[in-house]
Amino acid sequence: MSASEISGSDNRVRARARPAWRLSAPARRAVVTGHVVVSVGLLGEVAAFLAIAVRAAGSDDPAFAGAAYDLLAMCQLVFGIPLSFLALGSGLTLSLGTKWGVRRYPWVTIKLLLLLSVPLVGALVLGPAVDAVRDGDAGVEGRIIAGAIWDLAALLVATGLSVYKPGRARRPRRPAR
Repeated sequence: MSASEISGSDNRVRARARPAWRLSAPARRAVVTGHVVVSVGLLGEVAAFLAIAVRAAGSDDPAFAGAAYDLLAMCQLVFGIPLSFLALGSGLTLSLGTKWGVRRYPWVTIKLLLLLSVPLVGALVLGPAVDAVRDGDAGVEGRIIAGAIWDLAALLVATGLSVYKPGRARRPRRPAR
C-alpha cells in the first residue's frame, strides 16, 4: 500500500468522524441560547413541581391538596412536557451539529440520556401518579415526590456535565515567557 493510499483512507476515516453537517456560528449561538433558556425553564418547572408536591403531600386540607394536584397536572401539561422536548431537541441539535457529537464524548451521551429520562419519568411516573391522587388514591404521593426528585437531580447533573465536560482533552499550557 502506498503512502497516498494510506493518507486517502485516513481522510475517509476523519470524514466519518465529523458531523454530516455543522451549524454555522450564528446558528450555533442561537441554538445554545435557546437550549439554555429552555433548560433553565425546565429546571424551574421541576423545582416548583417538587415544592408543590411536597406541600400538597404534607397538607391536612383535602381541598388545598386537590387544588395543588390540579395545579401540578396543569403545569406538567403546559410547561413540563413542551420544555422537556424542547431541551432534548435543542440538545440533540447541538450534539449533531457541532464537534461534540452524540457518542464522541461520554458526557454528551449521558447528558442526552438524562434529558430523555425527564419526559419518560413524567409520562410513566408523574402523570399517572398525579392522576391517581386526583382520583382519590392517596398512596402514590411518594412516587410523585420521588419522580420530581429524580428529574431535578437529572437536570442538575446534566448542567454539571455541560459546565465541566469530563473526559474532554485538555489544551497544553503555553510555557511562561
